[in-house]
Amino acid sequence: MLREKSCGAVVFIKKDASTNYLLLNYAAGHWDFVKGNVEPNESEKETVIRELKEETSITNAQFIDGFKETVAYFYRRQGLTIHKEVVFFLIEAYTDKVQLSFEHIGYAWLDYPTAMEKLTFKNAKDVLQKAHDFLKKTGIIKPTE
Repeated sequence: MLREKSCGAVVFIKKDASTNYLLLNYAAGHWDFVKGNVEPNESEKETVIRELKEETSITNAQFIDGFKETVAYFYRRQGLTIHKEVVFFLIEAYTDKVQLSFEHIGYAWLDYPTAMEKLTFKNAKDVLQKAHDFLKKTGIIKPTE
C-alpha cells in the first residue's frame, strides 16, 4: 500500500471583536484548509509555510505553539489504495488579503459556526473544533466566540 503525508493549517485572523477562519474551495468542489504534500528534506512546518504562501500568498503569519492534530484516511488513485496522513497546525494570519493559486476556485474568511457548516469533510470539522477549543482554552480568543 502506498503512503502519502501532507501538512496543513487551520488559519485564523482576529479582526475587531471576531475571529475568522480561512477555508479554500478546491477545484474538485470541496472546502478545506491550506495543505499539501511534504517534499523531500522538508520539515512539517516548512511544508505548511510553503503551502500557505503558494496557495494564498500569505506570508505575514505565525504558528500558535501547542496545537498539532493528525488525521489519517484512505483513498483510491488509479486503482491503488493510498494511506494518507495529514498533520495540521494552527496559524494566525495578520492579513486577510488572499491571492489564490490555480489549485483553488475560491476562498472565504468565516466565523466558527459558518466555517463548520461550510467544511465538506467530517475530519476537517473535527480539526476545526479542536483548533477553536484550543484558542478559547488558551485565551487567544474569548470564551464567548
